[in-house]
Amino acid sequence: MRTQRQVVDFSLRRRALLREVQSGRVGTYEVCDASPYLKSAAKFHGEPTDELCPICRRDNLTHVHYIYGDELRQSSGQARRLAELPVLAMTLSEFHVYVVEVCRACGWNHLVEQYLLGRDGLAAGPEDGERPSRLRGGAAE
Repeated sequence: MRTQRQVVDFSLRRRALLREVQSGRVGTYEVCDASPYLKSAAKFHGEPTDELCPICRRDNLTHVHYIYGDELRQSSGQARRLAELPVLAMTLSEFHVYVVEVCRACGWNHLVEQYLLGRDGLAAGPEDGERPSRLRGGAAE
């Protein structure tokens, strides 16, 4: 998406947690704890992936996109389909998106990434490689 910025990827944390599970230091009951609300959001608002669940290996993972922001008011904290996000990004100035992967079979869930969307990202900075005026010549102008 054009306005996506400040992306935080949680894949290193995910890999570390999966190593802990495989070594037996963390039990599957600790990581397969998706709430009924999260499983329902995955069913109705989730985006299916081709990735197999790393715990049960029975079902493919589903990505759920949660949105948060002041302009959203009562809609803040809701799950939305990926197709809805570009429309919201052009309507709202700024909101956070949290992507959670969920296995509907065993309950595995993990935060995959977080990022900002919104119109504020369209006016991101100077064009054509031009430096901001306050940096020209080393002194503020």
